[in-house]
Amino acid sequence: MTILDDIKARLAEDWLPSIYAKRVRTQRTRSISLEIAERENPSEILYTLLGIELKVGKRRISCPDLATARYLRVFARLGCRDFAIPYNITKISVIADELETAWQRMALLIEDKRSRSTVIKSIRLEMARIGAGDAMPEFNTVASTRDLTPNE
Repeated sequence: MTILDDIKARLAEDWLPSIYAKRVRTQRTRSISLEIAERENPSEILYTLLGIELKVGKRRISCPDLATARYLRVFARLGCRDFAIPYNITKISVIADELETAWQRMALLIEDKRSRSTVIKSIRLEMARIGAGDAMPEFNTVASTRDLTPNE
């Protein structure tokens, strides 16, 4: 059993791609694209006079709220450039909590830098396979003809 398989088994439902596939991609989402390196990136949340920003390397990304910044930080740390974010903003905070907890659990299980790099690359590839979805969700705007006809 490889280190990657061991970590996947120990995390089970807390494996980041599992959370992403089951909790994010199953709902209406929009895609996000970040111009970041595809590697583990140091990132931090900054509180500025203009609001909340996520700093990834030298790049700063303006965020509408803390929940969104926390959500984006997980993907930025992994080096995921394209990913989905829930369209319903009330869902972001709960999922950000789950993703951050899973990130911390994974970090505690990784013993050395080489293993960490292998695990993070594997997560990034799995996330890419799951996909980011459409830039904007589809809305069913076509009403049935029965709803458009006047009552007789």
